[in-house]
Amino acid sequence: MTTYPTQMSYAPEEMDDAYRQFLLAYPGYADTARLDELRGTDYRRLDEQGQVYLDYTGGGLHGESQLDRHFAMLRSKVLGNPHSANPTSLAMTALVEETRRFVLDYFNAAENYIAVFTANASGALKHVGESYPFQPGGRYLLTFDNHNSVNGIREFARGRGADFMYVPLTTPDLRLDGARLEGLLDVIDPAYPHLFAFPAQSNFSGVKHPLEYVSLAQGKGWDVLLDVAAFVPTNRLDLSVVQPDFVTLSFYKMFGYPTGIGALLIHRRVFGKLHRPWFAGGTVNFASVQGQGHYLARNEAAFEDGTIDYLNIPAVKIGLEHLEAIGLDVIGERVRCLTGWLLTHLYGLRHGNGRPLTRIYGPIDTEMRGGTITLNLYGPDEKLLDYRRIEELANHANISLRTGCFCNPGAGEIAEGLTAEDMLYGLQNGADINLPRFVQIIQHRGNKSAGAIRVSVGLATNFSDVYRLMQFIAGFVDQTNLNIGEVTFDIEGCRTIRDGS
Repeated sequence: MTTYPTQMSYAPEEMDDAYRQFLLAYPGYADTARLDELRGTDYRRLDEQGQVYLDYTGGGLHGESQLDRHFAMLRSKVLGNPHSANPTSLAMTALVEETRRFVLDYFNAAENYIAVFTANASGALKHVGESYPFQPGGRYLLTFDNHNSVNGIREFARGRGADFMYVPLTTPDLRLDGARLEGLLDVIDPAYPHLFAFPAQSNFSGVKHPLEYVSLAQGKGWDVLLDVAAFVPTNRLDLSVVQPDFVTLSFYKMFGYPTGIGALLIHRRVFGKLHRPWFAGGTVNFASVQGQGHYLARNEAAFEDGTIDYLNIPAVKIGLEHLEAIGLDVIGERVRCLTGWLLTHLYGLRHGNGRPLTRIYGPIDTEMRGGTITLNLYGPDEKLLDYRRIEELANHANISLRTGCFCNPGAGEIAEGLTAEDMLYGLQNGADINLPRFVQIIQHRGNKSAGAIRVSVGLATNFSDVYRLMQFIAGFVDQTNLNIGEVTFDIEGCRTIRDGS
């Protein structure tokens, strides 16, 4: 008879001992103590409200000091719309351009890139999609592991007669298939423009894809679009070393506030390739109704439609300075330690009959991966536990996690074993199809999942947060009934754990 090791209980009174064991396994965590100080000041609202926030891939948390600095600026200055030459407009323009320069310097990109402020990473991606010169003979290559806003660019390619193809992922780690990628990169006609898009870090699995793919693709005649939205909150991106043609990001993912600003960084060597399909206020040097013509403004102004979010843009500089003051190496080390502990303990959870409780999608160690962990839970009968019920129960325990497909259907389809036939079967239901409906459909086609649970750690996460999560998830050992109020673990206990980490 097979025997399994005794499982940790994750009881509140045992957390101190668990923390000591954690520090022995991850001694580098002690070097991140600065973040514990900030947890008690800038992020004190988490403990004051008993909240466990584990959705950093969905959005970062702002520090109180960021708000203090930004509001002090707003209280002390008279600032107007920057599209003019009056005193308040000029003052605002100076702050916007100061922030633009700081963004470029932060990524070591001032020499080679133009920075366009957008509403978010999706807005930046749309700029590329609608302006890139897709045409018959050209190709758009993207990966199964991409955000839907990257997937959506295929519609621009399709509409202009270009082909599009997907690079597959390997299982179970969900990394790009390097050999297949090289083969696809080789199949082009160099007379036409070709675009390759991939994420520096997956928002589904946390996998960090090799940045060496940028120069590999460029060496074979491709322009490269790098989505860094999930990467830059905890990693340094040096654009003097890695030089994709287009870089897209959202600042709220990095430091929580402001929430309505992203950026498109365009390498100067490809700026002239882009052709905007329209013009708007602020994007033209001259436009005529009677003459029916226009001339676009130069550089970033050609892409910043209408009035930019000028009062909030200076808060981007404040947020970047906040990260610099902490140190991305410190943030990255904390994320590595907490993620490693979570992966080990999640993977080790088993039912009384020895069957695993969790199925983790992606790497089960911290090698070339970030702080995003996606998983599903299975009962002792190996049947999928409904992630929507799990989220409801997490809500009752004041644990913020995320469920669904995370706007990354390709990675989810591969991770969860969904086939092209499965997906076409769902699409045949017409425009009324959505994820909840597809979940019902796919469950009738076998014990498959369409969607999962995602937890992600970040700047303000501490050991108490991940311990409380483990206590919550361990409560599903030997459970098959997920109705609220009928699961036999201690929700109140999950709410009340504290630690000094």
